[in-house]
Amino acid sequence: MPQHSDRFDVAIVGGGIAGLAVAWRAQQRGLRTVVLERGALACGATHVAAGMLAPISEARVGERGLLALSRASLDRYPAFVRELVDASGRDPGFAACGTLAVARDRDEAEALERELGEREAMGLPVERLLASEARRREPALAPTLRLALDVPDDHAIDPRALSAALAVAVERAGGVLREQAEVARVTISDDGTGERVTGVELRDGERVDADHVVVAAGAWAGALDGLPAHARVPIRPVKGQIMRLRDPAGPGLLTRVIRMQPGYLVPRGDGRYVLGATMEEQGFDTAPTAGGIFELLRDAVELVPGVSELAIEEVAAGLRPGTPDNAPVLGPGAVAGLQWAAGCFRHGILLAPIVADVLAATLAGEPLPEVAAPFGAARFAADREAVPS
Repeated sequence: MPQHSDRFDVAIVGGGIAGLAVAWRAQQRGLRTVVLERGALACGATHVAAGMLAPISEARVGERGLLALSRASLDRYPAFVRELVDASGRDPGFAACGTLAVARDRDEAEALERELGEREAMGLPVERLLASEARRREPALAPTLRLALDVPDDHAIDPRALSAALAVAVERAGGVLREQAEVARVTISDDGTGERVTGVELRDGERVDADHVVVAAGAWAGALDGLPAHARVPIRPVKGQIMRLRDPAGPGLLTRVIRMQPGYLVPRGDGRYVLGATMEEQGFDTAPTAGGIFELLRDAVELVPGVSELAIEEVAAGLRPGTPDNAPVLGPGAVAGLQWAAGCFRHGILLAPIVADVLAATLAGEPLPEVAAPFGAARFAADREAVPS
């Protein structure tokens, strides 16, 4: 006979940034919540993320439908961080540092001019900078720079510090966090009135009973067993290689995030920097490669020559969870009690506050908020029908 744990209102599959943020907000709603993580908390995509908070920049590959959701989440971030500091007593690493988007050649400069027009049309703060002015503001930039945009409202946060603070906040709010608790399948029953989730079964056979199951399992969310074909969503892994660098001389090389084509360099404010990231369709491969790291360094050194003097602290690769339209899947699924907080692709850290608020609302029985309406699971109905159970 399988062992049963205590019953919960909500079982969350996945202890990354989405799962932790949803758990915190659900506990605040009075829902008894458990987070089940297959490894260590925030050990997947969250662990290797750079933490750029840049809605328009992160919607640059055609995902314009994400813009309203992303901007709504960014608007929530300052209050979210203040509340989290009070709840956890920890610094989540938020830096209101702004971003310089830079161009090296004519094609990149034309792309920046288009972005400038988009930002101005929406009334967002942005300043077009000649190369000389950009280098005055960030002297580490190379003389070969052609054009830049100063974007004061695009900021950054340290995902590792953020997830650590969220874990403390969840437990202080009464939530349960379980590491090394791999979910083997979602359990479903049908009493004649329709299918409904009853909880999950762990790999060791233990059953965790819950009224609601939130799938926040990152790149693995699409392969979770137990769900019938009509209730699944198509999620694939997209590999991203990243480097963590440190300046032995301390902080000062850069004060702003530098966004280049196709990567970025994010200062942590203490002499550490995150350089990323590749985008590779390589399945579940998480091995860093010489070619991927070479490309990151080549582009960074061309724009910020001082990067060549930085010490390498870490080389890593993670798996972003991508959907067919590269937009998240949020809220109720096709089976009663099933909820999704998945498929956030490059946007997981940016979207954490809004994903948490949306799921807390739907878990409490409220309708999917208007800002999240385009991201319901129903849009993948045709894809689900083609997936075998």
